[in-house]
Amino acid sequence: MSAAAAAKPILYSYYRSSCSWRVRIALALKGIAYDQVPVNLLKDGGQQFSAEFKALNPMKQVPALKIDGIILSQSNLSILEQMGEKKMEWAQHYITSGFQALEQILQHTAGRYCVGDEVSMADLCLVPQVFNAERYKVDLAPYPTITKINKALLELEAFKVSHPSRQPDTPTEMRA
Repeated sequence: MSAAAAAKPILYSYYRSSCSWRVRIALALKGIAYDQVPVNLLKDGGQQFSAEFKALNPMKQVPALKIDGIILSQSNLSILEQMGEKKMEWAQHYITSGFQALEQILQHTAGRYCVGDEVSMADLCLVPQVFNAERYKVDLAPYPTITKINKALLELEAFKVSHPSRQPDTPTEMRA
C-alpha cells in the first residue's frame, strides 16, 4: 500500500445524517478524496453501538472521520429518533422556527449563497436542513430566499456527490 493510500481519510457516516452530509460537502469542496464506511443507525438497534464502532469512536456517533490516525467526531444522535409519534410535529415546529429567523437574516447577507457569492459554513448547514424540511413536509413557500439559495447550492458538484441519495449505504429505493 502506498503512503498516499495509507493516508486517505475514512469517513464513517450514515447516508441520511445531516451531520455526516455536512462533512461530505466539506470534503468534496476541498477536493479531499476519502473512503466511506456506512454506519447504519437503524439496523439491529444501531451499528454505532457495535463493539467494533465503539472501539473506534467511544462517543458512538456519526460522523466520525479518521484522518492521519486521529478520529474526529461530532454528535448526531438525533432527538427525533426517540420522539416516536410526535417526531413530525416536533420537526416541523423547530425547522419552521429556525427558517423564520434565517429567512430574515438572509435578506441582509445573501448573494448567490447564504453570505454573498462564496460558499460558506452556513451553506453547508443550510442544504441538509432544507432536506430535513422537505422530509418532514415543512411548507417552504414562506422562505423564498432559503429556497433560492438551496437550489443554487444543489447545482454545485460538491453538494451533488455528497447528497444522501448518492451514498453507498442509501437504500436502493431512495437512490438518485
